[in-house]
Amino acid sequence: MMQILVFALSGIGDALMFTPALRLLRQHFPEATVDLVAMFPGVREMYERHPDVRRVYFWDFLHEPWWKSIRFVWSLRRRRYDIAISVYPSNRWEYNVLLYLTGAPLRVGHTYNHQNVRQLNWLKNRTRREDDRLHNVEENVRLVQLLGVPVPPDLPPLQLFFWQEDYQRATQWIMHHGIPDGAYCVGVHAGSAVFKNHIRRRWAPERFAKLAARIIQQWDGWVLLFGSAAEYELNEYIRSLVPVPERCLIVRTASLMVSAAIMRRCQLFVSNDSALMHIAAALQLPTVAIFAYTNPTYVRPWKAPHIVVRRELPCSPCFYYSPRPAQCRWRGEQAFACIRSITVEEVWSACERLRSNFVHAMGGEKSL
Repeated sequence: MMQILVFALSGIGDALMFTPALRLLRQHFPEATVDLVAMFPGVREMYERHPDVRRVYFWDFLHEPWWKSIRFVWSLRRRRYDIAISVYPSNRWEYNVLLYLTGAPLRVGHTYNHQNVRQLNWLKNRTRREDDRLHNVEENVRLVQLLGVPVPPDLPPLQLFFWQEDYQRATQWIMHHGIPDGAYCVGVHAGSAVFKNHIRRRWAPERFAKLAARIIQQWDGWVLLFGSAAEYELNEYIRSLVPVPERCLIVRTASLMVSAAIMRRCQLFVSNDSALMHIAAALQLPTVAIFAYTNPTYVRPWKAPHIVVRRELPCSPCFYYSPRPAQCRWRGEQAFACIRSITVEEVWSACERLRSNFVHAMGGEKSL
């Protein structure tokens, strides 16, 4: 029996964008076993629920001593995997060393347009060259295509699975906070990843607060502020600026998947370029995606109704996949103008357009 090991060591959104490729992989190799290595708790949660994955290994490579990490990878090597796949994007030498140490005869991944040799991508032995014209989902599908997997003209959407317990806890949260059945709910994620200086991709919290106030006052809506525990303080600050704070609720849960189940109650989602933006896409929520210096061609919401709000500048997009942190060539007031110059009016206009294009109801939506 063929054994496949997938390394999904980047963030939650990147790991989620591998799910269409995983679906095609399992359809082509129904008898194979697929195991996955995760480094972030949210990735572990997502894939523990995924029916196409037999086992999820969780290891915190960022904080565990290097010698313990080597011992962990050596335990994987003893399982004699036939194929090891590095999820796109993973342009780091550490990831390539880990892939090599598994001993898998076939090591599948990308070669990259930037810092390719320095990041030891030559340790893979079956590769695709990174293509700047493609979405991350398409890049991952190209990887499984290297294994003989046929690719249909219409690629699958993102796939997200829940346990019944997730739904139950989400329902309890909604009832506890007294959200009426017919209320129009807008989910908001004002946070983002912080590694590699990605905190700079966040739209200003004061502007999120002004947007929330409009949703409540003009639509008679409710605003649900999502985010990890590290973002609770940010959400508290936004809520403190909203004139009707009882209609602006902070979603606090111990589980990413319970938060995602609560997101299903929303009829619209507004987010920075973040993991929750991709979860909203997996849930088919109409999404207003606020982009800074990253390229929406790579990571726009996949196969979900959305509007991207961004500022096209001569220098944008300027971020590419490598260990290099996000930087801006400009200083002072001009620094990160790509996100700082986006106005509340622009995002509000995008929200109104999406709302006018869709009829929302609990349990479904349809295009007008």
